[in-house]
Amino acid sequence: MLLSKENSSVNLIAAWKKGGILVGEEWLLGHVIISPETIIRDWGVDTPAALAVDHLESAVALRPEIILVGTGAQLVLPEENLMRLLGERGIGVEIMDTPAACRTYNVLAHEYRRVVAALFAPG
Repeated sequence: MLLSKENSSVNLIAAWKKGGILVGEEWLLGHVIISPETIIRDWGVDTPAALAVDHLESAVALRPEIILVGTGAQLVLPEENLMRLLGERGIGVEIMDTPAACRTYNVLAHEYRRVVAALFAPG
């Protein structure tokens, strides 16, 4: 699915397909973390259900106000304490399927918000 055709110095998600996300002109395969300035490839987490706060430390290090977690083709709720533990650190968390997280990320990045998307590759 095509999301954006804009050229920008900000990392925007242009499209997604099974197994990958297009940022700019580069297809990122597997699970990734994306901020407007940074791309972390090969995010070391197995499944959305296994996601814990420790898996998001590289996202937290980017100092976001909000982390969008895209759980793949379908919504999968991770560990119950995830939102509470990050909230205690002053970081909002939204859990959604990866296509919705991609769309939301682009909107927030366009608004110059401090957003990070932790994305499981769409299945």
